[in-house]
Amino acid sequence: MKQMTFQTAWLLDIPVLPYPDALNLMRALVEAKRTTGLPQILMLLEHEPILTMGRRSAPSDIRVSASSLAEKGIAVYHVERGGLVTYHGPGQLVAYPIFDIQGMGFGVVDMVTRLEEVILKTLADFDIAGERKPDYRGVWIGEEKIASIGIAVSHGISFHGLALNYDPDLSHFDLITPCGISGVQMTAMARRLGEKIDPARLRRKMVGHFSDLFRLTFSRWSMEEACRISAIPPFVP
Repeated sequence: MKQMTFQTAWLLDIPVLPYPDALNLMRALVEAKRTTGLPQILMLLEHEPILTMGRRSAPSDIRVSASSLAEKGIAVYHVERGGLVTYHGPGQLVAYPIFDIQGMGFGVVDMVTRLEEVILKTLADFDIAGERKPDYRGVWIGEEKIASIGIAVSHGISFHGLALNYDPDLSHFDLITPCGISGVQMTAMARRLGEKIDPARLRRKMVGHFSDLFRLTFSRWSMEEACRISAIPPFVP
């Protein structure tokens, strides 16, 4: 029986990072990876309450006025990932895999399918049975959606990624038509289980499934090193 080979990868495990900083860092790491051949990189983090609009988003996907969003302190970002509009905020674990998917032998569809599998296996660790829907990407529990996926690929390198609701303010999803699906309701792990989720355990489980499904051995990486290699100024907490 042939033994599986695991690649070395870097894990950037950050409690919270403002979305503009995360976006700049992702893009800089993609370019650094393209030019210098860095290992595969996984970013895990949470964001402040924001909305992001993918390449196919329309203004009508946001249900409230710009002034209403401003009053709530929720900014909107137009980004290069696939998919439509989504919400990010505290209580939602976001994973950004900056992987050379071309070198790993994955197409975009393969990559998205594996990200769904990461989520499904992570939910199963908490005794939650997630499922796929034939017509929609992401992960669902019945008719409610618990996780969204939207990636971009540049020079064969993936970025953006997945967002898993473990205990966010679900009312913020009422501001949008999540993923452009009319009538969809969002849910969260804490709501399904009726109890709090340990974020540290959640992160450990998710990293383990990224390791298994992508054949990666992770070493922890510091924000200082990430900023140095990507040639961007260090972030000020």
